[in-house]
Amino acid sequence: MNNTEYYDRLGVSKNASQDEIKKAYRKLSKKYHPDINKEAEAEQTYKDIQEAYETLGDDQKRASYDQFGAAGANGGFGGGQGFSGFDGAGFGGFEDIFSSFFGGGMGGNRNPNAPRKGDDLQYRVNLTFEEAIFGTTKEIKYNREASCHTCDGSGAKPGTNPVTCGRCGGAGVINVDTQTPLGMMRRQVTCDVCHGSGQEIKDPCQTCYGTGRENQAHTVEVRVPAGVESDQQIRLASQGEAGYNGGSYGDLFVVIQVAASDKFERDGTTIHYNLHLNFAQAALGDTVDVPTVHGDVELNIPEGTQAGKRFRLRGKGAPSLRGAGQGDQYVTIIVDTPTDLNDTQRKALMEFAQAGNLNVKPKKKNFFEKMFDGD
Repeated sequence: MNNTEYYDRLGVSKNASQDEIKKAYRKLSKKYHPDINKEAEAEQTYKDIQEAYETLGDDQKRASYDQFGAAGANGGFGGGQGFSGFDGAGFGGFEDIFSSFFGGGMGGNRNPNAPRKGDDLQYRVNLTFEEAIFGTTKEIKYNREASCHTCDGSGAKPGTNPVTCGRCGGAGVINVDTQTPLGMMRRQVTCDVCHGSGQEIKDPCQTCYGTGRENQAHTVEVRVPAGVESDQQIRLASQGEAGYNGGSYGDLFVVIQVAASDKFERDGTTIHYNLHLNFAQAALGDTVDVPTVHGDVELNIPEGTQAGKRFRLRGKGAPSLRGAGQGDQYVTIIVDTPTDLNDTQRKALMEFAQAGNLNVKPKKKNFFEKMFDGD
């Protein structure tokens, strides 16, 4: 079944996230609120928007709507007084079953005016490889829903106060009877006047249009500890969106993304580095400078070092995020084989092979190979 009417009312796609649905609802509810928009059709449009959001804003109701249409989302398939009786036994757990499918509405004691924490937000911060190793401080900027600065989040014009909703008596919900093939069904829906708040705003704030919230450009400083890695999160309390009915702000979760290094690879607190040596260095030994995130370190290469040999530089890795010391850096040797020997080098290698009784028979280049090589 292709049910798109509610999505069309809010101007979102069927794949829209809850955040997209919420933002679309807020934008349209402000535009068509009867206290703001005096056009003849504004009130009905506003009610249609409320009806759509009541369903799509609830994951369970939305799932029922997508499968069964408005009848499923509005409880047309279950629950209510039509199932009571039967020698006083009733259907017992049926109310719980239908509640799980259709989002409740058969009683409930939720206080619509109880304080509720605001939504959490997420922000991604990009760090360089070195910033993640040593820690840093970042200033981030983002938009969030904040309490209206004009009405302090009440939604009412300064000097006035919300009043108890006359439609629902402050409950935030109203009972609706629906005739179905199974009988008369009663369900509870969000009040179409106060929209679940239990309070009615007669004189709305001109800044937030009665919502009690406004979009805010917000800046916050994030202290990134040394040793963080990609996909780890830093929680900043009360830096999310404004709460409801005087509830606290939500939190901001800063997700770390670390850029790759062109020199090093990291595995937790361990750092890996590939050191390239020529044949002479590996055979005769050498003393070389090895880069680390803490600066260059002098490393002694023993005579006869083989490719793949690993050296350990203690304490030259990344710090532990939990403060349990410093990791190490491992240096892996790669011996580079020369590809462009000149005649003197080639002669020296042949003498080296003969001195060690090594049987080496290099292939002689033909005329065309010499031409291509530039010989």
